[in-house]
Amino acid sequence: MDDKNPLICSCNEIYQQEIEQAIREKNLKTIEEVGDETTAGTVCGACVDEIFLILEKINGKVDL
Repeated sequence: MDDKNPLICSCNEIYQQEIEQAIREKNLKTIEEVGDETTAGTVCGACVDEIFLILEKINGKVDL
C-alpha cells in the first residue's frame, strides 16, 4: 500500500492521485463531477466523504 497514493474507491480501484489529477485538470467542483470523471463514489458510496475532503483540500470548498 502506498501512503502517498492511497486507494480511495475500492469498488472501482480509484486512487487518490487519480482523483486529485482529475480535479485539477478538469476543474471539478462537486462529488458528482468527480464520479462522472473517475467513477469514484459511484458504486457503494463509502468513499464519498474522502472525495469531499480531497475536493475541499484542493479547491478550499466543495460545491454541493
